This record gives sequence, structure tokens and C-alpha cells, in this order.
Amino acid sequence: MKEIIERLLKIENGFKPIEFEAKKIVVSKPISDSMKLAVELLENEFYQVRSLAVFLLGYISSKDPVALQILRIKVSNDKSWQVQEILAKSFDQYCMDTGYEKSLPVIKDWLSDKIPNVCRAVTEGLRIWTGRPFFKTNPQVAIQLISQHKAHESEYLRRSVGNALRDISKKHKALVDKEISTWDLSNELIRFTYKFVTKSK
Repeated sequence: MKEIIERLLKIENGFKPIEFEAKKIVVSKPISDSMKLAVELLENEFYQVRSLAVFLLGYISSKDPVALQILRIKVSNDKSWQVQEILAKSFDQYCMDTGYEKSLPVIKDWLSDKIPNVCRAVTEGLRIWTGRPFFKTNPQVAIQLISQHKAHESEYLRRSVGNALRDISKKHKALVDKEISTWDLSNELIRFTYKFVTKSK
């Protein structure tokens, strides 16, 4: 493990090598061992190592609900934006392994969380939403779920909301236009999100 960590610490940009190492570990170890290692690595001072832990948790989260809880409760509070990006990828991994339609209750539950990073893990992780099974044939469901945070106090989350809706508008412009036509643009927070949705139009 020491050699792996030394390699990871040399990474300054990107996440692919970290993801690759996580896959190798999960394939070669029992779930319980991967969980134990992830919990240990989450305490590391370097974001690259914590990112490895988050990838590990993502890979086992559909099989171990404790892993999903750790992602939601502990990882969402990590101060590293890089770790938050991996949290989003790990949540998508959970949905992919579980099935997107079957994951709807969890998606809705995470979107109702008070912690902005938990909500953002969903809005950002599932991008492009309508490229995912279920949402591909139910774009209106995706639009409805994403739009609920158009006026969130977190700019970080609103930016993700706007970008996610803009993604969808490339193939479902009428549906997105219908949604944003109902928005109260006198609200400064909503106006911010709206600008991101319509940025390339």
C-alpha cells in the first residue's frame, strides 16, 4: 500500500490513476477489507489518498449500505474540492450498480439533505442525466429533480444545477425551456442558476 500511496502523491491533475488503483483493490479484496482500508485512508492528510478511499467506497456502496452512509456523512464534509468531485463519481457508481430507477428513493433522499455537497454529489454525479438509463427515457423526471435546488443558498450547488439543466437542454430544449419559464427571475439566486442554464443559447 505504501508504494501505491507514493505513486498517487505524484498526481497533480486528473483522477484516472487513482480510479485504476481503486478498481484493482476492490477486485482483489473482500468487501470487508476494502471497507477497512477505505476508512483508514480517509484519515490521510493528502487528498489523493482520500480520493482513493472515496473511489473504494463508491465501488462497494451498492453492496454495503455503510459505505454509502460514510460517503454521505463523512466524505461530504471533506474540504478538498477534488474529493468532492470523486464523491459525485462514487454516487453515480452506486446508482449505476444499483440501477438508476431503483436508486430513485436514494437520489431523492440525498437531494433532500441539508449539506450542499451531498446534493451536489447527485446533480453533478449523474451528469449528463439524460445519458443515464431511466432518465434517458424520462427526461422530465431528471429536470424536476435537478430544478428543486435552483434557489439553493450554495453557489457551488446552483452552478451544478444550472450546468446539469443546460446539458439536458441540448437534447430536450422544449422541456427545459418549459421548466425555466416558470422561474421567478426577480430572485437573485434563481437568476444566477438561470444564467448557467441559458449560457450557450
